[in-house]
Amino acid sequence: MHRKLFAIASLLLFPTLLIAQNPAPAGQAPGGQAPGGFGRGRGGPALPANQPAPRDDNRHKGFVEIAQRANIDLLFVGDSITDWFANPRGGQPATGLAVWDTNFGPFKPADFGIAGDATQGVLWRMQNGELEGFKAKLIVLMLGTNNINRNPNDEIVDGDRLIIEEFNKRQPQAKVLLLGIFPRNADPANPLRATIKEINSKLAKLADNNKVFYMDIGDKFLTADGTLTTEIMADGLHPTAKGYQIWADAIIDKVKMLMK
Repeated sequence: MHRKLFAIASLLLFPTLLIAQNPAPAGQAPGGQAPGGFGRGRGGPALPANQPAPRDDNRHKGFVEIAQRANIDLLFVGDSITDWFANPRGGQPATGLAVWDTNFGPFKPADFGIAGDATQGVLWRMQNGELEGFKAKLIVLMLGTNNINRNPNDEIVDGDRLIIEEFNKRQPQAKVLLLGIFPRNADPANPLRATIKEINSKLAKLADNNKVFYMDIGDKFLTADGTLTTEIMADGLHPTAKGYQIWADAIIDKVKMLMK
């Protein structure tokens, strides 16, 4: 009985501790549930990061329709960080749209990012129609930030590995450019930074430099002392237009090379 009263008092007095330990997924408010039921919030424990989670919603159906038009040479896949590179947000143009059009527009691109998604949802989407109907030259994947503190690091890496397997199986002609998870939080001492560094060191090992290539461009978003400024990511997670320009500048040469 005393333990229950103490637990309730702790929740009332220190609710911010829960948010700090379980940061909100990209594109989602703190404490919410990620689409597909795989986030840890009101919906309970997280589904393993290497298991597909259905999200048969209108965003997914729309991407399947785009895929069936057979007009994609360059595909970006991910969560809200990718989503808001080219796709409308709340009825407004994407944050990075001008950068997207200038840098990637000539390559018949498509943006299959969905805000709030994680490895579980992307794995299911890739298994259920979003890779059918076209033949890409290059697929760019940056994914995993929404799994952090919800799934073990090794499991997150395995989720990305399985997604890359789907690329290789369903788009065998395509090369894959895997990007390290972007830095989060303004403070370089924030524990999220160390977690991301560990995950990225393991993601790098998924590259074979034949079909799958890896780049970690995270440092390009940071100042010399490791600070992530609001000018680059206004909320410490999502790029501003300037942040999207940094992203494009960092990979455009590699994209051109891999699409030849």
